[in-house]
Amino acid sequence: MAINIPAGVEDGMQMSVSGKGNAAPRGGINGDLIVAIEEVEHPELKRDGMNLYYDAYVNFADAVLGAQIEVPLVDGKAKVKIEEGTQSGKILRLRGKGLPEVNGYQKGDLLVCVNVYTPTKLSKDERAVIEKMRSSENFKPSGNIR
Repeated sequence: MAINIPAGVEDGMQMSVSGKGNAAPRGGINGDLIVAIEEVEHPELKRDGMNLYYDAYVNFADAVLGAQIEVPLVDGKAKVKIEEGTQSGKILRLRGKGLPEVNGYQKGDLLVCVNVYTPTKLSKDERAVIEKMRSSENFKPSGNIR
């Protein structure tokens, strides 16, 4: 027996399927089948109601210069532009890319948290470049962080 599960159902919800339960005694009408929804977690997306959250990791150069990254959706992928000078912790909102409301018309958003990856090991040349940048006024934190 196939059951249509509406998009957007959450863990713990129940739905009733009329006439598909136990047979009634003495030829009466069959009972209803109660289906308990158990949600399987997505490997990369976290759910909060209709909204989805994704942690995107970008390297230092992409955060400074800007880049385009691909993020997962429930039903595919989306390209997201990382603006030049993006700070770690910035939240990007993709409207309508979350989950649909059960029996409704609204859709949640996908919230992408940008995390700047900091390398733990550097080559001699990389270290020299970073040391040179460290002394530049442009690389000192200020109150003008976007």
